[in-house]
Amino acid sequence: MTRRTLLDVNVVIALVEPGHAFFQKAQDWFKSSGKDNWGLCPLTEIGFIRITTNPSFYPGPRTHEEASSILTELANRPGYRYWPLTDSWATVTARFASRIAGHQQVTDAYLLGLAIKEDGVLVTFDRGLKYLAGPEFLRNLLVLE
Repeated sequence: MTRRTLLDVNVVIALVEPGHAFFQKAQDWFKSSGKDNWGLCPLTEIGFIRITTNPSFYPGPRTHEEASSILTELANRPGYRYWPLTDSWATVTARFASRIAGHQQVTDAYLLGLAIKEDGVLVTFDRGLKYLAGPEFLRNLLVLE
């Protein structure tokens, strides 16, 4: 059975934006192996809405309704499984907390911790997460390169 994958916000945006620099990489991964058992959590949903409704978003900001509609369309695709948040930040990041270096890793750390807790895989374009995962949790991380 394919391990469950949790998509990072950067992957979600790349999947739905044909003009995105990583659109094709995201599409190729999703079509080949990602479509079978994947999902989003409240943090990735919120991040998608926050980024895509920002006035500086390229190719242009969406309304909250448009962004929410895209998330609904994604959730209706085959293979989608919602990842609920049930544990505290401290609980899910405890096993690698010593490698969290700053405020910009807070959300990334939670997403990685959630993937570890659920024995799933966080899919991202962010190479910096390899350090955060360390050798013991690299199996819970897929960096699309």
